[in-house]
Amino acid sequence: MKICFMGSMDFAVNILETLHEKYEVSLVVTQPDKPVGRKQVMEGTPVKNKALELGIELFQPISIKKDYQRIIDEDFDFIIVAAYGQIIPEKVLFHARYQAINVHASLLPKYRGGSPMHKAIIDGNEETGVSIIYMEKAMDSGLILSQSTCKIEESDNVKDIEMKLSEIGKTLLVETMERLLSGEKFGFSQEKNEVTFAYNFKKEELEIDFHKTSKQIYDFVRGLNPWPVSYMTINGLNIKVYEVAFHEEDLSSNVSEIVKVDKSGVYIQTGSGVIVLKDLQLQGKKRMDIKSFMNGAGKALLQVGMIIKDHL
Repeated sequence: MKICFMGSMDFAVNILETLHEKYEVSLVVTQPDKPVGRKQVMEGTPVKNKALELGIELFQPISIKKDYQRIIDEDFDFIIVAAYGQIIPEKVLFHARYQAINVHASLLPKYRGGSPMHKAIIDGNEETGVSIIYMEKAMDSGLILSQSTCKIEESDNVKDIEMKLSEIGKTLLVETMERLLSGEKFGFSQEKNEVTFAYNFKKEELEIDFHKTSKQIYDFVRGLNPWPVSYMTINGLNIKVYEVAFHEEDLSSNVSEIVKVDKSGVYIQTGSGVIVLKDLQLQGKKRMDIKSFMNGAGKALLQVGMIIKDHL
């Protein structure tokens, strides 16, 4: 059996490894290398690194819409997609013996799009899951073959959920493929009136809105940690906010006022309750816990009585 695997992010790594152990993957398609960090060092995707480790042939088109001949030159039984990151043309979706299959990190039809894990946390959901679907031209709209749920703990961030769903996804995918190979007919259509979307975030959408409740801000921050990361702006400087705690009691009538600074953190009044800053990164500097931050630049930037102005 010949399998083409298309993926890029950490979510896809466990899935690729399990798929290769079970069936052997012939070709891995992943995003091109990109410059990373201050020194802009070129780095491959997590899936590329795993494919190299496993000795699988790689294909890294800049645009899969224009450059897909390598895929259709070979006869595949399955094309499996997991967090690939580009829109895949129909010629690829319907090239293999079976219609292309996607491992999607949500309980479809909720959260079609590129940021389903983030949105599930930001929206305060108590559970999410994985959907195995046939791929269609319209994004994440295909027949659902199987699903499995996963609890979202109150302390979970995106990385935590990514790892949980990756583990669920690898098992669910193999089970689903085995059912297909046995000739079983199964699956169900998505309810159109239940469709929601989770598009990739624009930079301005990452700014903290202090008029929301402390719990909503807490979910927002952890739903963007460790990427793409929420932020606030003080004196023209962007400060990335990786972690906060929250309390539901009010300490001031002034939204976004810094009401207290102590060893446990910096307390900011929200629309209802307070958040406590725990882990920050000033633009151009390293990420720091709040104690280290306040021993440095934070001492002048975050003072009791200040009002943090947002641009929302």
